[in-house]
Amino acid sequence: MNERLRKALRLFAVFLKIGAFTFGGGYAMIPLIQKEITEKRGWMTDDDVLEIVAIAESTPGPIAVNAATFVGFRVCGFRGALLATLGVVLPSFVCILIVARCFEAFRSSFVVQGCMTGLKPAVVGLIGASVLSVAATVFVPSGISAAVLTDPSFYASLVIFAVCALLAFKKAHPILVICLAAALGILAGYVL
Repeated sequence: MNERLRKALRLFAVFLKIGAFTFGGGYAMIPLIQKEITEKRGWMTDDDVLEIVAIAESTPGPIAVNAATFVGFRVCGFRGALLATLGVVLPSFVCILIVARCFEAFRSSFVVQGCMTGLKPAVVGLIGASVLSVAATVFVPSGISAAVLTDPSFYASLVIFAVCALLAFKKAHPILVICLAAALGILAGYVL
């Protein structure tokens, strides 16, 4: 078996594990994806993870599928994209088939209801960790220091974040917020 196929199969296994053991959707998967592809495997950097989140968030489809496809393609081309995507969706697909088959038994089960109640805080924690990790990469990419306060890109990021947060709070259409954030980012890149 050649090295490229071996790497593609490792991608499948990594994303199968992520898909099988993450509850709460794509945002809850981001910390696990980051740990697997940066810390454990060294396939990408933290800056690459930030790109993954931005691209996966701004393209149609679920963030987990988009992220798996992007990582797979970056690491191992088309074959990697296909296998990483298959790996991340397969556990959910199998679970949905099982739940659909046994819906009544699951719905009234005390154990299943207890598990779901216990998983809710964990999902919130994983999403919070993801937010903090991405925020640190965006606002203080070189680490926290006094030099951050003299960096114009720090203030540009804060302004873009504030404008987008205000628009989201005012229930502006997400496409408008994404397009405005992209335009402000391009403008900040030219000005700074």
